[in-house]
Amino acid sequence: MMNSAALPASDAREGALADVAVLMPAYNGQDDVARTLASFDEDATIYALVVDDGSTPPIVAPDVPGMRVEVLRMPKNGGIERALQAGVEALAARGFRYAARIDAGDLAAPQRLAKQRARMQAEPAIAALGTWTQVINRAGEPLFMLRPSADARTLRRTRLLRSPLVHPSVMLRIDAVLAVGNYRVQYPAAEDLDLFLRLMERYECANLPELGLYYELNEGGISATKRRRQIVSTLRLQLHYLNVLNWRDWAGVAKSMLHFVTPYRTLQKMKRALFANSST
Repeated sequence: MMNSAALPASDAREGALADVAVLMPAYNGQDDVARTLASFDEDATIYALVVDDGSTPPIVAPDVPGMRVEVLRMPKNGGIERALQAGVEALAARGFRYAARIDAGDLAAPQRLAKQRARMQAEPAIAALGTWTQVINRAGEPLFMLRPSADARTLRRTRLLRSPLVHPSVMLRIDAVLAVGNYRVQYPAAEDLDLFLRLMERYECANLPELGLYYELNEGGISATKRRRQIVSTLRLQLHYLNVLNWRDWAGVAKSMLHFVTPYRTLQKMKRALFANSST
């Protein structure tokens, strides 16, 4: 059984972001949760749902000016896939239209939510909208910039070659996420790519070509601690969606195989060198 203080009913919410909720899964890291939520800078009240994935001690909702924070407690640690699944269902039940993802430790750029909501309101076909992302270290120093394509057609062509969206930067249309089956546990540590590929079968996915997120490179994060599981899940997805006539799909498979045999720290050094000229 999950416990949560109820978010306000949809007819009781006010402001330009009344139908938007920040969605953050968290396992321990109380200080990171508070720091991340405090980074949001918007001209309207913000609602945030923190899904506590069995933390010890439990996550406590921080007091953040201009923000209403609620905590949804999972009965035990079940992984980010189940936490996000429960979070989306909870937000849908409370009447929210959009879920803005972020992870504990990351930081939001000013007006990120307002900009994403405006674009998604203007283009209802978009089910997931990401942003460019500045990768930083624990000290906040810039390492490299991720600039995924802003064009939906380009993202479709390259979806298996590189991740089409940076997951913690994404705003999701909740009804679309539920329509394709929500987050799933079938592809551990690659739940984001699984969701994006299913969304692309029925909707559009795109990116705002501007900075929306500061992503903290954390060696304790999923990309490091569950790296082999993530690569295996990614390979399974690539083979499932493979278009044999698209050379980019084959290149994506080869890239995943290379990642499988390349040490994590070596891979990060390669990324820093590759994107050095893009760092800001």
